[in-house]
Amino acid sequence: MIAYLSLYQLKPEVTEEALENMMFRTRVQLLRVPEVLAVKTGKRVNPNDRFPWFVYLEVESMDKLAICQDDPHYIKFREEVLKPNIADQESTAFEMEPRKDVKYS
Repeated sequence: MIAYLSLYQLKPEVTEEALENMMFRTRVQLLRVPEVLAVKTGKRVNPNDRFPWFVYLEVESMDKLAICQDDPHYIKFREEVLKPNIADQESTAFEMEPRKDVKYS
């Protein structure tokens, strides 16, 4: 099981209302991707944190993550939610199964 975490810096013009809308649209669009098992998104609590927004996905494997990222719903999310609003991002994947060798993920 793979946890894929993306942390985002927003463009200065993104308002609190726009961020709320982005969170809603993220859930709606990414839950339409068959490979996605879970979606979580949230905004920072501490204003000093570097990244004000995150998106977390769960998928079965790295292969499924690649398929997910080629899905039309994911591409729409990237084009309509991320591109207009994101200044910078950091993403990483984690294996969540204990004792599973990550080379088989």
